Amino acid sequence: MEKYIELLKRYWMNLSLPDRIGVIDFIEIFLIAVFVYYIILWVKSTRAYTLLKGLLLILLFLFLAYVLKMDTILFIARNVGVVAITALVIILQPELRRALEQLGEKNRLGTLIRFDTGRTVEWKISDKTINELIRAVYDMGEVKTGALIVVENNVILKEYEKTGIPLDSVLTSQLLINIFEHNTPLHDGAVIVRHNRVVAATCYLPLSDNMDLNKNLGTRHRAGVGISEVSDALTIIVSEETGNVSYTLGGKIYTAVAPNELREELYKLQRGDQPEEGDKDKKRIWRRKNDKKETHE
Repeated sequence: MEKYIELLKRYWMNLSLPDRIGVIDFIEIFLIAVFVYYIILWVKSTRAYTLLKGLLLILLFLFLAYVLKMDTILFIARNVGVVAITALVIILQPELRRALEQLGEKNRLGTLIRFDTGRTVEWKISDKTINELIRAVYDMGEVKTGALIVVENNVILKEYEKTGIPLDSVLTSQLLINIFEHNTPLHDGAVIVRHNRVVAATCYLPLSDNMDLNKNLGTRHRAGVGISEVSDALTIIVSEETGNVSYTLGGKIYTAVAPNELREELYKLQRGDQPEEGDKDKKRIWRRKNDKKETHE
């Protein structure tokens, strides 16, 4: 024990502090603190949290092996260290990919760098499309017809679109109801909506492996959560068992929602972020959209 105390004392004596602390040092400390804070938030909201706990247990075991001089275990750990780090990156690949996508999303990066200066306002979906979506999902809910509808946002879903059958049809409530009707060729799988068109049906989506999800939720709901974990899409799910309408966004699921609540989320997707004070033309259009929303509700 005295040996380790002496080692700590020697390490402490070798620590060197800077002669003076400048503005750059405070900036560095602030940036590091922000970086660590967001890393912790990311870890808590992904599978990395469970893996991190397991990793900490392994590190604790290796520390005990170092203290007790278990040379064989330490030799094995040194030789598999690089392989273990590579394996960890592969295991966390979906989470790392989503984290980088979130970093580059327009609504985050666009506040710092304006890539689309001078572009006119273009809504992702129209009021008519929103009304058709609302009518279709709640009509299907009344007769307990299962449905899975992915409304694309900023992240393009080409890789999932390719797994289905291309349609490229104008979205109407009749079309959606007909697609998801029982025993029809296109009813199994998801529909992907881009702007005001149904681009593909019978698409395969990634299933979420979030263990915190309610066990009563079936494959359709897990697929809805799964696509929301790897993209910023809004996914609407109609339960075949209960007829309840749910939606997923940002890796979370909101079950048994009312029409007004779902409409509000679709309007958020339609208008994007609220325009800034200086953008008078955009703000006027945004206000007109809100006025229309209130008359619908």
